[in-house]
Amino acid sequence: MTDPEGDTPLAGAVHLDPRFTVGEVNPRLFGSFVEHLGRCVHTGVFEPGHPAADEDGLRTDVLALIRELGVTMVRYPGGNFVSGYRWEDGVGPAEHRPRRLDAAWRAVETNQFGLNEFMRFAGKAWVEPMQAVNLGTRGLQEALDLLEYTNHPGGTAWSELRRSHGVDKPHNIRLWCLGNEMDGPWQTGHKTAEEYGRLAAVTAKAMRDLDPGLELVACGSSSRAMPTFGSWEATVLEHAYDVVDFVSCHAYYEEKDGDVDSFLASAADMEEFIDGVVATADHIRAKRHSAKRINLSFDEWNVWYQSRPFNNDADAPDWSVAPRQLEDVYSVTDAVVVGSLLITLLRHCDRVTAACLAQLVNVIAPIMTEPGGPAWRQTTFYPFAEAACNGRGQVLRLDVDSPGHDTALHGRVLLLHATAVQDEDGTLTVFAVNRDTTRPLELTADLRAFGPAGPVLHTTLSDPDRHAANTLRQQDRVTPSQVTGTRVADGRLTALLPPLSWSTLRIALAP
Repeated sequence: MTDPEGDTPLAGAVHLDPRFTVGEVNPRLFGSFVEHLGRCVHTGVFEPGHPAADEDGLRTDVLALIRELGVTMVRYPGGNFVSGYRWEDGVGPAEHRPRRLDAAWRAVETNQFGLNEFMRFAGKAWVEPMQAVNLGTRGLQEALDLLEYTNHPGGTAWSELRRSHGVDKPHNIRLWCLGNEMDGPWQTGHKTAEEYGRLAAVTAKAMRDLDPGLELVACGSSSRAMPTFGSWEATVLEHAYDVVDFVSCHAYYEEKDGDVDSFLASAADMEEFIDGVVATADHIRAKRHSAKRINLSFDEWNVWYQSRPFNNDADAPDWSVAPRQLEDVYSVTDAVVVGSLLITLLRHCDRVTAACLAQLVNVIAPIMTEPGGPAWRQTTFYPFAEAACNGRGQVLRLDVDSPGHDTALHGRVLLLHATAVQDEDGTLTVFAVNRDTTRPLELTADLRAFGPAGPVLHTTLSDPDRHAANTLRQQDRVTPSQVTGTRVADGRLTALLPPLSWSTLRIALAP
């Protein structure tokens, strides 16, 4: 864990000042995602008959972990699933709901969990709902019907149907996604940019006519690697700029062929993705001479090993109910990458004002469950929970001095990746990643511009085995630990970051 040429750690510094800020963190930055995919819903958040299930069939052990995670918003019900979904199937008496084939994930959907169950879940999980509408196999009229059912007080066909289902008051959902990944050929109802842009525009206008206070998200690129990236966003926004508030971004990362250095630098790609979408949106703004600014909803992001088999159980038949799908087990390395991606989202909080870690339970998720059994935290749970708890307030502009190294996928990157947030009570939080896999890094920062500072609470997530993970048999194999020796002396912060680590440093400032 030392420099191969000696015992001296790497040296890195951050330069910051309370007068230079990026912007205030929107709580929606710490959103997540529940899709009807694998065991995210069934035996994930919803398992009637489980010893911990409440009267609504929701797992209270999972609800407790979601609240601990600090999730503020949950996107629902997809994802690819939404592009073939009939929302009416999931409301009304459960015994009358139809079973349907879900072509997106080759499974059978029982529809025992639908809109009203999700809203009860959202209330108990303390999260804001982010509702997606099907613009794949359906369109404008179905979106308006769903909006009327969901948000209108009463006295109309759809709102009275909701009331007959036992929901007297409207759900009043404010944030809506206009479809999902419509640029993707894999998407049911895939459209060209022209087709989708016009549909999104007319749907957004009609929805606003019914409920003017809505916030609407247009589909951007489902990956920066899409051949239509940039031109897709430009075309869609040419149609819909005036009637939407966000354009979406989706990105997933994985370690390939043992190239850990490129994997640890995944945030460099996310940074380029954000910069590209912002530039495109602002280009359309300039062309339209508009005073309005479109923000980004990074409503799918995570580590996802797409190179692995789709089904965790190789013998699982197609068209089964809640099969084990995409149940990645996350290592310390994965958690450090998730922390680095969080740092990037915070560094762009002026334009990324909503984001969703995909997904929440079991499916590429920070929380895992066993049917009838326990729920536990994956390694990726911890950086998200620490950022959601402590990453509130003003993000400061940082200048980072750090050694770097070359990566195969992202060129030269700094080994220190960091951001800082100052909250309302004056506490300064520094989130930092050491990307070097073998050497610790000594972090310093001049804090004299903040006035008297200290003491410091420093926690880190690291492990001598970078592949260490939390599993059903070892649920607490990897947890954050407190670091001793971190201090502020004469206005200067000094901290040692272990190799391949995520750190949170909470620095008390004088009022």
